[in-house]
Amino acid sequence: MRSQCSEQEWQARVDLAACYRLVEIYGMSDMMANHISMRVPDEDNAFLINAYGMMYEEITASSLVKIDLDGNVLSRPDFGELNYGINKAGYVIHSAIHEARHDVACIIHTHSWASMAVSALECGLLPITQTAMRFLKIGYHDYVGVVLKDEEKASLVEDLGQGEALILRNHGALVAGRTVGEAFNWMHRLELACRSQVAAMSCNSPLRAVPSSVLEDTWRNYQPGTRRPYGLMEWPALLRKLDRMDPSYRT
Repeated sequence: MRSQCSEQEWQARVDLAACYRLVEIYGMSDMMANHISMRVPDEDNAFLINAYGMMYEEITASSLVKIDLDGNVLSRPDFGELNYGINKAGYVIHSAIHEARHDVACIIHTHSWASMAVSALECGLLPITQTAMRFLKIGYHDYVGVVLKDEEKASLVEDLGQGEALILRNHGALVAGRTVGEAFNWMHRLELACRSQVAAMSCNSPLRAVPSSVLEDTWRNYQPGTRRPYGLMEWPALLRKLDRMDPSYRT
């Protein structure tokens, strides 16, 4: 596939393949379900997404499928008899956000056990840890069935708003980042927040509340403009980690 795309697209493919591998390594994948997408640089109408049928640990830069906002396949490798396509729910969710949020480069959607557990709680995500306080103003999207209808796009976009994270009620979690490194950072932290909440609630002991003024101050410390962009330091280190483990994601 490298000869069929620009250098900018190839780099996006490498980064996106790396993100799939990292989501698997950090225990946030759901076999071949779920999806991570990446906007193609300099092509506002196109994004990359996984071929439906491949495990996250198998995904490479060349295996990603390039589609437009209408769901038309623009390019894909020859999968032979397997003839992989894309997941319809993945198209609906990711195309909705890519079309509405031009600041977003990468979107990650997961069905981890922790995010699914929190998504099923009436209380939602509680700001009971410093990590969770980063998500003090997280959005929520009510479950209306498997996301297969274009009619749901508007409510997905509205519920995410200009935020970076969304709890899909009775479903899972979603994050949106200006870079792939930022998106992975958001999802990793959201996963930790969900896991720690489930662990704390399972102890059957009162939860320690934090004053609202402290919650607000902590949340502000995590906002753009108060610190360096998320992923700026972590992403190169994560790529080095992958290269030590298995650099085949780059192919």
